[in-house]
Amino acid sequence: MTATARLEARITADLHQLIRRAAQIEGRTITDFVVTAVQAAARQAIEATDVIRLSVADQRRFAEALLDPPEPAPALERAFDRRRKLLSAP
Repeated sequence: MTATARLEARITADLHQLIRRAAQIEGRTITDFVVTAVQAAARQAIEATDVIRLSVADQRRFAEALLDPPEPAPALERAFDRRRKLLSAP
């Protein structure tokens, strides 16, 4: 059995009527309507932060950087040298 949790929210009477009407139109309970709407909004909010969307120009620049990367900066070379020394130390 799946565990459940309770969610409560104070809303205006007008909003309650709006939600009730929308739920009735779709033939669902208010609870089902609200849970489905909240779930969709939550997924969309998470996807907006988890998925990186690039323009076509940015996609090209990204692909070009992968295929022909620039030379490492001096600071990166020093960091690689320190890493090599740390990993090879007894």
